[in-house]
Amino acid sequence: MNKKIFKNIEWGILICCIILLCIGLVALFSATQDAGFDELKKQVLWSAVSIPIMIIVIFIDYNTIAKISPVLYGLAIIALIAVLFTEPINGARSWFKITENATIQPSEFAKIILIIFLAYIISKLQKQDKTEINKIWKLGLVLLAVGIPVFLIAIQPDYGTVMSFIIGVAFMLFAAGLDKKYIIVTLLVIVIAVPLLYNFVLPSHAKARIDVFLNPELDPRGSRI
Repeated sequence: MNKKIFKNIEWGILICCIILLCIGLVALFSATQDAGFDELKKQVLWSAVSIPIMIIVIFIDYNTIAKISPVLYGLAIIALIAVLFTEPINGARSWFKITENATIQPSEFAKIILIIFLAYIISKLQKQDKTEINKIWKLGLVLLAVGIPVFLIAIQPDYGTVMSFIIGVAFMLFAAGLDKKYIIVTLLVIVIAVPLLYNFVLPSHAKARIDVFLNPELDPRGSRI
């Protein structure tokens, strides 16, 4: 065993994930008793699949994953395009149906791949100087890499995942040393865009979720979520 691997593991994050998993399983056990524990069985199955994968990935050098991240990014884009031709589930084409009760959402894998791919790109762009990220063409290259999957996910449509992509990328660019002028302009665009998107772009069910999140008393039984 390589002691260095275990030393570099973020044990705090891992323990928190395990605790959250256990809490989720307990909650599902309580909530699905009348439904034959269907959702609980599904979650246990995915946990049994994902935990061995996590252990395998831990033993793979991050630099190896980073080097192949352009290939993974390309595969993620192909998957995001392919999922648009599937049958819609709850009004969105976001899932590949594996079995009657099992589906795979490629955008969830794309999140991880995009983070690794962007880290790889930014590190290459900043090889000479950290401020290189502020050059228009280099920043544009990063935004293009983000924009393609974000657009494909938006037309599924899956606005919640789009927001998680945008927020994650924003923090990455901030950590990379993005100039304050870009941050200020972005904040101004968000302030202007949010009410426009809410009133003219978001579908009614998405608006309902936002309204209930801000005012839980509007839907005490959770029927609109």
